[in-house]
Amino acid sequence: MQYKHLGRSGLRVSRLALGTMNFGDATDEATSFQIMEDAVEAGINLFDTADVYGGPQSPDMQQGYGLSEEIIGRWLAQGGGRRDKIVLATKVYQPMGLGPNDKYLSAYKIRKAVEDSLRRLQTDHIDLYQMHHIDRFTPWQEIWQAMEQLVREGKITYVGSSNFAGWQIATAQSAATHRNLMGLVSEQSLYNLTARTIELEVIPALRHHGLGLFPWSPLAGGLLGGVLKKTQEGRRSSPQVRQTIEQLRPQLEAYEALCDEIGEHPADVALAWLLHNPVLTATIVGPRTPEQLATSRRALDVTLSDDILAKLDEIWPGPGGEAPEAYAW
Repeated sequence: MQYKHLGRSGLRVSRLALGTMNFGDATDEATSFQIMEDAVEAGINLFDTADVYGGPQSPDMQQGYGLSEEIIGRWLAQGGGRRDKIVLATKVYQPMGLGPNDKYLSAYKIRKAVEDSLRRLQTDHIDLYQMHHIDRFTPWQEIWQAMEQLVREGKITYVGSSNFAGWQIATAQSAATHRNLMGLVSEQSLYNLTARTIELEVIPALRHHGLGLFPWSPLAGGLLGGVLKKTQEGRRSSPQVRQTIEQLRPQLEAYEALCDEIGEHPADVALAWLLHNPVLTATIVGPRTPEQLATSRRALDVTLSDDILAKLDEIWPGPGGEAPEAYAW
């Protein structure tokens, strides 16, 4: 396994992160346990979850809320040094109930959410506590005061963001600096060959402020995992996915043909393309089975030449570079 510092921090994490959104939903507990065991055995030490993972992420459908954290907690409770082998990351923001203060990032919500996550995870600290989305109403003074208190109490160690814009990252870091805090160390964003918008402003902001990047949906919901071949083999997809396939068919055909040409699986190429970006710390893989986890490790050994990278840019063009040069002088 390869390791890299988490942004500008001294913490080293594996370049593949185990995403656990499927735990308790698409993946049962026994299989989830096996996936976590296999991940540790493979050297993966970054486990990513969220308080809402495990079922429908809707305030009026709470039957799965917290289940992913609970499954991880029961796995950790088996002992054997499991907690010390992983860097545990979870998130706060999403509605965890129907009350007026059951969502967003007020100090009230953050305090309650971290206590609930610690209970479900059966641990006394969270290594990376991530804001699942930007809160457009709560002031940064309140958010950082709450996070600072949790760090002081030893309940969290680092703070990260998710789905932030570049200017919001800059604003958060400015507010943290005024309090003599480290601020954010990482950002989770939608990023893959089909979705490259963050190259405009988010990636430059991460590089400038020293934050690590964790892309979510690195395979674009399976589109970059050889979807055309799987469809030919009889794999069934939802109507929405089939519609997207038809919209992107020329690009998908060119992409899968290029992967065949270089003798690599499309999913491995998609992950390797992400991993070649120096801003990226780790890419999140969310296996539903141990077999899917095992195959994702191949991406670490795939080297993409400048010629192949250029061809990928032709197939999946980005926004034209970083702002403002992408659209101005």
